[in-house]
Amino acid sequence: MTATAYQQVKESLIQSPKVWLITGVAGFIGSNLLETLLLLDQKVVGLDNFSTGFQHNLDEVQGLVSAEQWARFSFVKGDIRQLADCQAACKGVNYVLHQAALGSVPRSIANPIATNETNISGFLNMMVAARDAEVSSFTYAASSSTYGDHPALPKVEENIGNPLSPYAVTKYVNELYADVFSRTYGFQTIGLRYFNIFGKRQTPDGAYAAVIPKWTAAMIEGDDVYINGDGDTSRDFNFIENAVQANILAAIANEEAKNQVYNVAVGGRTTLNTLFSALKKHLGTNGVSYSQDPVYRDFRAGDVRHSQADISKIQNSIGYAPQFDIIQGIAKAMPWYVKSLKK
Repeated sequence: MTATAYQQVKESLIQSPKVWLITGVAGFIGSNLLETLLLLDQKVVGLDNFSTGFQHNLDEVQGLVSAEQWARFSFVKGDIRQLADCQAACKGVNYVLHQAALGSVPRSIANPIATNETNISGFLNMMVAARDAEVSSFTYAASSSTYGDHPALPKVEENIGNPLSPYAVTKYVNELYADVFSRTYGFQTIGLRYFNIFGKRQTPDGAYAAVIPKWTAAMIEGDDVYINGDGDTSRDFNFIENAVQANILAAIANEEAKNQVYNVAVGGRTTLNTLFSALKKHLGTNGVSYSQDPVYRDFRAGDVRHSQADISKIQNSIGYAPQFDIIQGIAKAMPWYVKSLKK
């Protein structure tokens, strides 16, 4: 599907609005989904307990949409670990976009029980609630961590290795549950294996912050940037607007595309050293000079050495066509980073 075809899908949604549920709506990905759907004049229910999401993300979205569009948003403060909260949120919903989770490999190693409760028990609650509410589609955030120690590049959906962290275990269990629900109840889902999503409203704070906002914030403040390992570790960094596109296309996909997992990425590979240079350059074009070299330290436990996606399956099945590579994404995100992260 070309960018023009994706635009046609968005225009069709404006003509025939639906009711969407976004779990984790106050988080990074959830709030970007909310922004896009409200701009498309959709009705959105958002569920969040603010464990990793923020009210200021919702406030920012409110400032970017019209009063009429914001009035189409209903917020439910609730926890996916509570079945009753999931059931209340699913009432009258057409499409579920399940983003709520406890992310981060290091966090899962430090607290595997909390990760399991949210990512597995919470996921199961949402599946049961959505099944019982007879929603039209259920799209959930899977993860590239599921590939574990499988050495082949690029990563192909059918070939996974052993998980390297409790977080990876939980995301794989999500896929197993989704498959069982299809076989047992005829409840069709789509799992999106995200590869290193980045963009506006991704927090740089805390021990488990993602690398791009964390490094960008450090550079803006003139602090050291730490690279785990030798800097040759590589990732398939994917701009948030590509992930939003994948979710919308997955939600409205035909039955033949359901009960599958798909890579959501751009199909590229960028080393941490290259990423550092790109962030430094684009900060400079936005008026922020950074002259320090990175500080190298030990590899981090549970990290995969290299990651790159094969995206042919999602392109062929639901028409996904990423519109931003990493450099285009950084260029678009950097003004927001500079405005929002500068203290």
